[in-house]
Amino acid sequence: MRAPGEQIEELRRGAAELLTEDDLRRKLARGKPLRVKAGFDPTAPDLHLGHTVLINKLRQFQQLGHTAIFLIGDFTGMIGDPSGKNATRPRLTPEEVQANARTYQEQIFRILDPAKTVIDFNSRWFGRMSASGMIEVAAKYTVARMLERDDFARRYKTQQPIAVHEFLYPLLQGYDSVALEADVELGGTDQKFNLLVGRALQADYGQEPQVVLTMPLLEGTDGVQKMSKSLGNYIGIHEPAADMFGKLMSISDELMWRYFELLSARTLNDIRKLRKSVEEGWNPRDAKFELAVEIVDTYHGRGAGEAEREKFIARFRDGALPESIPEKTLICPGPSLKLANALKEVGLAASATAAYRLIDQGAVRVDGDRVGSQDAVLEAGSTYLLQAGKRGIARVAVKRA
Repeated sequence: MRAPGEQIEELRRGAAELLTEDDLRRKLARGKPLRVKAGFDPTAPDLHLGHTVLINKLRQFQQLGHTAIFLIGDFTGMIGDPSGKNATRPRLTPEEVQANARTYQEQIFRILDPAKTVIDFNSRWFGRMSASGMIEVAAKYTVARMLERDDFARRYKTQQPIAVHEFLYPLLQGYDSVALEADVELGGTDQKFNLLVGRALQADYGQEPQVVLTMPLLEGTDGVQKMSKSLGNYIGIHEPAADMFGKLMSISDELMWRYFELLSARTLNDIRKLRKSVEEGWNPRDAKFELAVEIVDTYHGRGAGEAEREKFIARFRDGALPESIPEKTLICPGPSLKLANALKEVGLAASATAAYRLIDQGAVRVDGDRVGSQDAVLEAGSTYLLQAGKRGIARVAVKRA
């Protein structure tokens, strides 16, 4: 097992916060594999690249010789994590949670090593916990401390309802760490309060408190909002290879480096070399090709990424994208924007009438695909590569007002 300092340097990659480095160094110095936990509530059937930020960090721990615990919150999923929410989340049925949990098990081993992964379900302990046991857990925390959490404090101040079961969620997530005797827990930056509850509960139950390592929330293809299926700015790991490749090529050049850091298996040194090459004149499009090929290979098998790269290039008349593509942002009042209006607003057509004419002539492409309908729309929450005529091109982010 590598020296604690070397491990910490690798594990800090992309991380937002490590609480605390001294605790982690002390645990690593014992030379024993750590139990590293990351929990996922199965609230939707498919994982997207935003979810994989934590799973990639779990893989790093695995590669360093530690035990990865992928915890499926099939019990807490029926409550719904209130983190960052301004209203009570709708509750899922047990059937919905179980169906989603099954798909998670199928998807995670595209990243994690099955031989070094423990899959567990928090219904294993909560399902048999009595009412008195639940009261005992609830007695470990005060309402005043719970209201220190930003989203609860905001809702309380604005007199928005907070259901009692929502107060239970951080306690239940924290108790998961007690049940699993976790040495480390991973979570997004929006999970920090819950993760710290885990530290507190472990101490109350006589365990050594876990180390908390938070990861940033990955921006979606719009480069602004966190990746979310509800916002339409996500890249699902089950998506067809062509869709995945096209969406990755649509992200901005700056966002590309964040994706490299949080999603790529390349070393930080390799990423620095790539970035230096771009700064010295290498086309950023080609660096983005490297990213898209790697990620598509990860989820669709070796060779799939290169095949999509060749198809992507072939869709453009001159066999390649321009060196520089202007980027625009459009705001629409509803869920979508008519393509013809978008072409006019970004200057790829002199008027909506001219845009319709270009569409009828087959001279308009969206993400490399020819558009044949005047009724075509661009969905809010996504970024598109628009081409019109022989030279008109723009990368357009469509956001809802």
